[in-house]
Amino acid sequence: MDTTDMATAMEETTRFDDLPVSCVAHVLALTSPRDVCRCAAVSPSATRERFVPADYLAILLRSSSGRSPPPSSKKKAYLRLSDNAVQVGDGCDTAVWLARGSGAKCVALSARKLSLSWDDGEFSWRWTPHPLSRFPEVAQLVGCTGLDIYGRLPVSALTPATNYAAYLVFSVADVGHRGLSFPDQETTVVVGGRAASSRAVCLCLNEEEEPRKFRGVVDADGVRRPERRDDGWSEMEMGRLRVDETVAAEEGVVVSFEVLGWYPKHGLIVEAVKFRPL
Repeated sequence: MDTTDMATAMEETTRFDDLPVSCVAHVLALTSPRDVCRCAAVSPSATRERFVPADYLAILLRSSSGRSPPPSSKKKAYLRLSDNAVQVGDGCDTAVWLARGSGAKCVALSARKLSLSWDDGEFSWRWTPHPLSRFPEVAQLVGCTGLDIYGRLPVSALTPATNYAAYLVFSVADVGHRGLSFPDQETTVVVGGRAASSRAVCLCLNEEEEPRKFRGVVDADGVRRPERRDDGWSEMEMGRLRVDETVAAEEGVVVSFEVLGWYPKHGLIVEAVKFRPL
């Protein structure tokens, strides 16, 4: 091939930047924000717009930093929401941010947004600030016999067609705990009125307590235990879910944690229930 033919072939080659912007955006929407960032380094056509949720302005305006000017572009909105969680609600009791790997929404419901058992009256829980929490207050269990925790989230708060896991974010009091180490605890996740998953869990291990004196103890091999995070909190995976086209917008996601035995319990510190894409 001579020089003229080579030049002609190069002119007839369609480059990435020659594609319509709408076509580029659709292709990039099938990738991930990480891939978009890489493309943006070599092509000005790369865009993050498809990875910003449709309600991003409402999220930012409802946030505790809503007095600051809204971002001037969707790129800046994506960066703001993926760099830091924003707290929304009158009491800053919900945190929202974007997962950098997928752009899907992550949501954390503070203890104030959860339903906590009050079988021993108003003194069952104590509300207190915590130096490691992103929320103004956490709930510390002072004492109860029946323990159950419920959280509810509208399906519209999550990114559609995305696989999620729900986590109980907690710690235990420095002075000790009781009644949290036996594997007779269970979690359930319900989406749109239908059970998505349930499992046996055990929040804490305590060799000084004897689990054999309690009935219905689940075999240790089948019990899910928490993971300790670098920030000092522990996460217990409560179950997994997916919001798809079969779930109506007005329906919700309900998560629950329940201890099945009626015996004294204390020392649990609840920060939040978190929904994070897998």
